[in-house]
Amino acid sequence: MRALAVTSQATQALQPYLPLGIVALGWLAMFGPVYHGLSATIWNSDANGHGPFILGVSLWLLWSRRQTLLEGATAPATWTASALMVLVAAMYVIGRSQTVWTLEVLSQNLMLAALLLYFLGWGGLRRSWFPLLFLLFMVPWPGDWIDAVTQPLKIAVSIVATELLALFGLPIGRSGVILTLGPYKLLVADACAGLNSLFTLEALGLLYLNLMNYQSVARKVALAVLIVPISFVANVVRVIVLALVTLYFGDEAGQGFVHSFAGMLLFGVALTLILAVDGLLGRLFFRSR
Repeated sequence: MRALAVTSQATQALQPYLPLGIVALGWLAMFGPVYHGLSATIWNSDANGHGPFILGVSLWLLWSRRQTLLEGATAPATWTASALMVLVAAMYVIGRSQTVWTLEVLSQNLMLAALLLYFLGWGGLRRSWFPLLFLLFMVPWPGDWIDAVTQPLKIAVSIVATELLALFGLPIGRSGVILTLGPYKLLVADACAGLNSLFTLEALGLLYLNLMNYQSVARKVALAVLIVPISFVANVVRVIVLALVTLYFGDEAGQGFVHSFAGMLLFGVALTLILAVDGLLGRLFFRSR
């Protein structure tokens, strides 16, 4: 009898976690293959290498705020959640069958919203707005959209880097996105265009603002908008560093370890500028949090 009582107590203790366990197993069954496919393909690229980071941080944000979500829960929005799940199923099937990563990842985001509606209602969904917004940075853009934005960015970065280096009398010329540095030529590739780093930096900036919990909406909007030119400036610095290394140390040095280091330099410069700009905004315009 004692053993049965202990077993009954253990079952009662685990009962609140049973729905969460079932949802977790269903989630892995549905999206586990998607994550496996992403890890073998686009998550290995510069364009979408931030995907696992975005996913992990979004799930951590939801888990760390679980008590707040439960306190803000309202009546389950069953019908809305069911309709959303039907849409998710259609997107998932099309995405999986046609290997459309945008649809597959979007179906994940919408499924999470549907589950929040089903278990926590509209109140829980409202309190989950930031993790859901942050998760959008995981969605890969269609290739045509990326090409349409990347080419103008590459040209702009090339022009600014060339003009700045020419101011110091360095032997540099430009043809499109190809920089001529003495006997060397440097191609400003997609990774140097700023679009990929812009997504990552915008995500980091929003996460920073959320963690800082500023009360001033104007300060939040101002910094979020200023991350765009900050990303551009950081990419110009990256191209200038690569150009100088190539000019003075040769093409092998520019394409070797320094090329990878320039990527880390980009984020270092960008994060320093974000903190500096945020401090300046706080001092000049938004003295209250």
